[in-house]
Amino acid sequence: MQNIPFNKPYFSGNELHYMKQALDRGKISGDGYFTQKCHDFFYNRFGFKKCLLTTSCTDALEMVSILLDIQPGDEIIAPSYTFVSTVNAFVLRGARIKFIDSHPNHPNINEQLIEAAISQKTKAIVVVHYAGMACNLDYIQSLAAKHNIALVEDAAQAMDSYYHSHNGKMIPLGSIGDFATFSFHETKNIISGEGGMLVINNKNYYERAEIIREKGTNRSKFFRGEVDKYSWVDVGSSFLPSELIAAFLYAQLENLENIQSKRKEIWDSYFQKLNGKLPSGIELMSIPEHATNNAHMFYLVCQNDEQRDLLIMHLKKHKIQSVFHYLPLHLSSYYLKTNNIESLPNAEKFGSTLLRLPFFYELTKDQIEYICQTIIRFT
Repeated sequence: MQNIPFNKPYFSGNELHYMKQALDRGKISGDGYFTQKCHDFFYNRFGFKKCLLTTSCTDALEMVSILLDIQPGDEIIAPSYTFVSTVNAFVLRGARIKFIDSHPNHPNINEQLIEAAISQKTKAIVVVHYAGMACNLDYIQSLAAKHNIALVEDAAQAMDSYYHSHNGKMIPLGSIGDFATFSFHETKNIISGEGGMLVINNKNYYERAEIIREKGTNRSKFFRGEVDKYSWVDVGSSFLPSELIAAFLYAQLENLENIQSKRKEIWDSYFQKLNGKLPSGIELMSIPEHATNNAHMFYLVCQNDEQRDLLIMHLKKHKIQSVFHYLPLHLSSYYLKTNNIESLPNAEKFGSTLLRLPFFYELTKDQIEYICQTIIRFT
């Protein structure tokens, strides 16, 4: 068996063709033909009212921080078990982060612990839909409304995933919070190498979001013919991706159904082959009852860090690349420079025990079988 990488970018077929079309159109800077095609796709498919492609999910989060006018001393509530970008965007503007623990059986934020962390300085609750699986948004949204604070969905991993609401509706992730951010990094379901998107669900922020994204100018209004010239009207930066990135992304979006179908087939195959057959102490990932599974990843939860490290070595010995994921941010050296050590046992557990298996479109049935049999033989 040849080496099995953890990830391999998938190319649907039209990426280079559309990039060539963008070149032929004579405009490869942002907000051109393919950017609009992507925006229209998200509106038509998921009902996202205001979408703005960005150069990364990190940039989308930084736009949120500016839109919320985060100032030194403001507080942001977020899960500890997440990537640093989730909170770094707010720290850059002086916010203090109040970290919340995960659920015992899932890395998502434990919504029951949020309200105790809310203070008069709290400006936003940022939730992360880990592995593309929804947090308990009905409860969290009610908290945000009760305390008049913003709700931000970090939906980096959650493209084409849904929330089962209490009233029985299936709601696309990214359409519930005041803001949502997505990633199109090469490790995600839908990719453009780098790239991201900001979704604005609160219409009060529509116009300013365009301005911030265009270096603090009202350039977007000028190109729509709404003003006769554009000028510097606010703070901002250059958050637009080029048309080449948008063209690549649109080729992926056209193949969303096919990509998702294949990824779910891979996820189901892993689950069926490993269910009830895992070595002692290792558990399968769980899916919250209010969440759908967009097959972003397949992970295992080991008994402890020693078992996880030995399993990684065992898989590597058999030419299989597996990886652990986040280290809890409340234990990071940067955070501890200005904050005391606190105990968030579930986040710490996932930081020590979670193991991600290879997952990409072109993963074959034989490779999945080989990976699963290698895990089952681990002692």
